[in-house]
Amino acid sequence: MDWKLEGSAQKTESHVLQEQEGILEDTGEDGISESFQLLQIDVASELQEGETLPTGSAVWCSKNVQRKQRHWERIVAAKKSKRKQEKERRKANRVENSGICPQHSKRFLRSLTKEKLLEAKHSGPRLCIDLSMTHHMSKKELSRLAGQIRRLYGSNKKADRPFWICLAGFATDSPLYEECLRMNDGFCSYLLDITEEDCFSLYPVETLVYLTPDAEHALEDVDLNKVYVLGGLVDESIQKKVTFQKAQEHSVKTARLPIQEYMVRRQNGKNYHSEILAINQVFDILSTYFETQNWPEALKKGVSSRKGYVLQNSVE
Repeated sequence: MDWKLEGSAQKTESHVLQEQEGILEDTGEDGISESFQLLQIDVASELQEGETLPTGSAVWCSKNVQRKQRHWERIVAAKKSKRKQEKERRKANRVENSGICPQHSKRFLRSLTKEKLLEAKHSGPRLCIDLSMTHHMSKKELSRLAGQIRRLYGSNKKADRPFWICLAGFATDSPLYEECLRMNDGFCSYLLDITEEDCFSLYPVETLVYLTPDAEHALEDVDLNKVYVLGGLVDESIQKKVTFQKAQEHSVKTARLPIQEYMVRRQNGKNYHSEILAINQVFDILSTYFETQNWPEALKKGVSSRKGYVLQNSVE
């Protein structure tokens, strides 16, 4: 009987070691207790009928198997500790970079953002994007415009004092709408107004201020009683004074960003200078100014150096 028990023990040990190696690769720290239970069941199932276990031991294991088990436990514990430290490090980085209190959950932050946007609908500044001129745009241009709308909305969500946004002249069966759905995750749930009406019939004309680089007068302040209009065009589509002429036809006040008042042309190899900005860049300037009441700071954020302009105090 001794040689039978010894052979059974060796078989049991080999089986346990093989099971440990497989489990160590496939399980994480959450499955430790279940894994030990499975090991014990497997060991017990290998014992032949009529064989007995040592007194005081639920499952017999050799010293070598026990040593392997302890080694495996140390590996799992080390991995668990490392993951916890990495999680705490990422959390600390998010707090440092965003200024968000660590006790604020994502659900709470989404609720806070929604509350701020809905408050802007009733008492905040208003921005209207005129999308009635997109029917002559190419697929590439529509894709770029859809991307600008996504970035504009993302910036507005992050703002401490967001604008309420309206996409006017925007048909839900248009190629641009399809492009927005394709490129912008969650576009259907954006907190903004979408209407097929143009901005000139949607709001009283006296409340509109059409922002165009061709306007004579510079914008001085952001007025809560005004609706600021941006032409939904991209660089390839812009023709001289298109938005300016459209505003003139409807007797709407126009204004340009005060780039000429606070910035100067910088010498560059291509001799390129342009005041034409993407709609998300214009919005970044408006939003920053509304929060800081500082035009140089706002222009620095929205006017890329590639446009050939720098702040006056930046010139050596």
